[in-house]
Amino acid sequence: MNRLRRPVRDCRRIGRSTVARPPSRALPLTLTLVAFGCGADEAGEDARGYVRPPYAERSRVDAASMPVFTDVTVESGIDFVHYTGAYGDKLMPETVGSGVAVLDYDADAAPDLLFVNSADWPGRETGGPPPTMRLYRNRIGATDRTPGSAGTTGPGGAAEPGTTSPEWTWEDVTAAAGLQISVYGMGATVADYDADGDPDIYVTAIGPNLLLRNDDGVFTERAREAGVAGSAEDGRSWSTAAAWLDYDLDGWIDLFQCGYVRWTPETDIYTTIDGVNKSYSTPEQYAGDTCRLYRNRGDGTFADVTARTGVRNPEGKSLGVAIADPDEDGWPDIFVANDTQRNFLYMNDRGTFTDIAVRAGVAYDEIGRARAGMGIDVAEIGGRGRWAIVIGNFAEEPLSLFTRIGDGLYQDRAGRARLTRASLIPLTFGVLFADLDLDADLDLLVANGHIEPTVAAVRRGQSFEQSPQLFLGDGKGVFAEIGSTLGPDFAAPMVARGLVANDLDRDGDLDVVFTANGGRPRVLRNDSPSGNRISLRLRGLHPNLDALGTLLEVHAGGRIQRRYVAARTSYLSHSRPNPALFGLGAGEFADSVVVIWPQYGREGERAVTVLREVRAGSEIDVTQPPRAGSPREVRGPLGNAAAPPGVSVP
Repeated sequence: MNRLRRPVRDCRRIGRSTVARPPSRALPLTLTLVAFGCGADEAGEDARGYVRPPYAERSRVDAASMPVFTDVTVESGIDFVHYTGAYGDKLMPETVGSGVAVLDYDADAAPDLLFVNSADWPGRETGGPPPTMRLYRNRIGATDRTPGSAGTTGPGGAAEPGTTSPEWTWEDVTAAAGLQISVYGMGATVADYDADGDPDIYVTAIGPNLLLRNDDGVFTERAREAGVAGSAEDGRSWSTAAAWLDYDLDGWIDLFQCGYVRWTPETDIYTTIDGVNKSYSTPEQYAGDTCRLYRNRGDGTFADVTARTGVRNPEGKSLGVAIADPDEDGWPDIFVANDTQRNFLYMNDRGTFTDIAVRAGVAYDEIGRARAGMGIDVAEIGGRGRWAIVIGNFAEEPLSLFTRIGDGLYQDRAGRARLTRASLIPLTFGVLFADLDLDADLDLLVANGHIEPTVAAVRRGQSFEQSPQLFLGDGKGVFAEIGSTLGPDFAAPMVARGLVANDLDRDGDLDVVFTANGGRPRVLRNDSPSGNRISLRLRGLHPNLDALGTLLEVHAGGRIQRRYVAARTSYLSHSRPNPALFGLGAGEFADSVVVIWPQYGREGERAVTVLREVRAGSEIDVTQPPRAGSPREVRGPLGNAAAPPGVSVP
């Protein structure tokens, strides 16, 4: 991520300084188009037409089906402003963060928002109250919680009937929740690691990381006691993305944490892109740091199993992680996006991992070069078994879309998917697959923003603030970029980093939040004339109450949608995977919904729940059966009547 790739390549080093030569105005960009092989649909045109937003020609999409987003940041009461701690020396981490997490911390059934913040640098304190992360309680249709109800019917507990508010209002509950903690934060991921019914938070940072245990809506920091603070003893630890998973299928949720580079303020290297002023340094100038895997012992503590499970690699420089099971053997695999180093693909072989990224075809671009990977997401697009890994890359590096083409083999099909041209110019951080118009096809959200505030002065076509993008999917693996047509509420340039998509107002479609480096987030309400949908809330067996590792199938209209329930990190963020929302388009029901629950134990079988004739608009709670065996079938129509034990329709 953290590199001005083309300008640095045109630089010469003098001692510890980097002095830029005058950059070429056209040649590097033209070469990029050739090198990345846009494909027959995207090749052969002059690159100069794509050096300014909206980055590409408008796609032909029916205006009546266009998504509609309204910026409700101000009216919502979310007044968070990301603080970088910058004081003029341009220390490398200042331009990297930060993320946002969606969680229901108080079990009132309304998704809440946690914004990760940074802090002052040692010796540069401003003298005022130290900046902290901010937790906002969602008052949009929230119901009052009955004390003591945590963990009764779903992750975080049951919500009792009460007074609701239809407005987009949020309440800052940071202090009441015990989160007035000042760290130089990066990202966050959420899961109920202690299986007490409350969602807990892991925050990555410069230095020690935080494990925030939730006890009835109040958080306590437990990272050191639990053994997941990270390798901060020498002061060089820099953690970025993190994700929860049950890698060994013992039911307890384990933790994967990405390491970036070995950096301190004292080792920050002087770099310049204009030959005069300091710019932010780049990851090539520092040694990498290994990712870490922590096994949950089930007693509130974790064991560092990084080395013995095969995921130790200090050359990573990792910024993104995604969990999925593309080979569908029941064991979760780990995808890691690396910055200026090759990507990793850790395949899980019954609790130990082998990095197969090179032979699978996801380590490098198509000419054997490592890109500047940042955000990452994994989903099945374009048909059954067609898993795809999308990775955000640096400016003048298009999105990567590694698509599964065979047994363990992937090919970058960004050009064929019509992603290359539109994503070539911006610097991309957050990426996320989501069905934003509920037409049963996954779309792609992209958060853009440069790392260098002065880039426009030395790089034609580049800017610090850049427009977010939205690519509508057609269900066949092809996308159309329409973000530039959605108006300023969506497309106004910003220095975007993190990204989440969840149904924040509980009206049945996905709303969007972008974080901004050094600025205010953008909270977008989805007001689209969208299709029908169904919603599934899963309740797993103890201790995996979040049901991570579940595979969901929705059969409707002659098609099958499949989703893997996992922490969705995008970039330094956490989109709540449960409940899961499925669009049906104009369909009035799903023929069936199949819930393939996670396997417990090395030899265990996977329980299956089958729901028949599920009506559009249904919000269904499904509880994992106590043991595997024959599929448990529930016949409908579901959506307007009492359901049998284990399945409820509110």
